[in-house]
Amino acid sequence: MRLLKMSIAALSALSLLAGAGFAGEPMHVAKTRPNIGFEKMKPLVGNWQGKSGDGKPVKISYALASDGSVLVEKIEAGSEKEMVTVYHPDGDRLLMTHYCSLHNQPRMRTDAATAESGKLIFDFVDATNMSSPDAMHMHRLAVTFEGKDRFAQEWTWKSGEKEGTVVFRLERMKQDP
Repeated sequence: MRLLKMSIAALSALSLLAGAGFAGEPMHVAKTRPNIGFEKMKPLVGNWQGKSGDGKPVKISYALASDGSVLVEKIEAGSEKEMVTVYHPDGDRLLMTHYCSLHNQPRMRTDAATAESGKLIFDFVDATNMSSPDAMHMHRLAVTFEGKDRFAQEWTWKSGEKEGTVVFRLERMKQDP
């Protein structure tokens, strides 16, 4: 009987502790210093339109998710199927996974960003779902900030020893009043 009372008391205490995490600030969330690269990307939240280097229309939208800890990018480029890229802090670097219409998922990471830099460069780390290391995949991304309402993306693809680039120049879409 005494053991049963102790077990009930222990379960009650655990329930109260677990409930406290849901009632306010989760107990497991660690406070970290801001990631400079991620802070540069966050103002992109919203809708953008522009053209690729070959003149095809491009639309990109950005939204914060997971309590503001990731930035989700959706790309519609010409006849390509929609692609999604997810950006998130990785210590003082920024990591991204690109869910490509090629059905592979390259991951790229920046070096530590500086506040003065108007550009973020993501270099290939690894990828999933590639048939071979020489299979075509996105290998690098350079994001150049050209003001609060303009930016460019330069995607570099790689296939074996061949490389090429696709550039998107984008402007923020005006919202209807």
